[in-house]
Amino acid sequence: MAENYYTILGLEKNASPEEIKKAYRKLALKYHPDKNPGDKKAEEKFKEITEAYAVLSNSEKRKQYDQFGETGFHQRYSQEDIYRDFDVGDIFREFGFGTEDIFSHLFGGGFSRRTTYGGARPHPVKGQDFAMRLSIPFRQAALGGERRIDFRRDGKVEHLQVRIPPGVESGQKLRVGGKGGQSPSGGPAGDLFLEIQVEKDPLFTREDQDLMVKVEVHFSGACLGTSVEVPTLQSVKKVKVPAGIQSGGKIRLKGFGLPASSKGAAGDLYAIIEVAVPKKLSPEQKKLLEQLAEAGL
Repeated sequence: MAENYYTILGLEKNASPEEIKKAYRKLALKYHPDKNPGDKKAEEKFKEITEAYAVLSNSEKRKQYDQFGETGFHQRYSQEDIYRDFDVGDIFREFGFGTEDIFSHLFGGGFSRRTTYGGARPHPVKGQDFAMRLSIPFRQAALGGERRIDFRRDGKVEHLQVRIPPGVESGQKLRVGGKGGQSPSGGPAGDLFLEIQVEKDPLFTREDQDLMVKVEVHFSGACLGTSVEVPTLQSVKKVKVPAGIQSGGKIRLKGFGLPASSKGAAGDLYAIIEVAVPKKLSPEQKKLLEQLAEAGL
């Protein structure tokens, strides 16, 4: 939904539970399908306000919504999660409206009956999700591997071995199922979300699946051609440098970038040539360069 739940109900973020319920009652009476038969716009509005109320009237879901925001909340909660244990039976009965029948109509016959409508048995609530930032070395982010993390859960420090997928990027989140908070009602535990922060590498930079590395070449080698050793993620590879290459020129090492993954084929490694200019010259070097200058080089 484009609007956030508070805006949909016409509320401020610090609204009290009583204000939330009052706002929903008012809007539900206005847009209820029984009062607007055949009006699709009213039906959609009723869905919006009911979803907003289902979240904001539940203290734990509201806390998650306020913490993670619109996008983050919906990454963690499905529609079934949102309506689980939600009961508006009392409000609807005051209006003389049906309860379960209207939800079946709005959300389809397959909508889970684990949601509570006027006295149905509640389904255990999932525990709270946890989030933490995980800093990993550049090469491990590129190649993947295992990493141990220590985190506090329910008052105790736990140790986990987490699998790092190849090619993971800063800002990406890894989900560790069942390692969040315990459910207060015997339901499943929440999940642990690890936000990845990739450390800088002294040699490599990344562009999508490709890697860049700077390689120095002597002036004579740039003019005449030479060979240089190029560091890769796992070794060193000797490559030929063509005569006349300029500073900033690139030599491509196909398949030596990020390894192949679900994102696609392996990337390439580009050696970016930097022509080295010496800060000091020996008398012999200076004499030779003066001769080259006289020859027009």
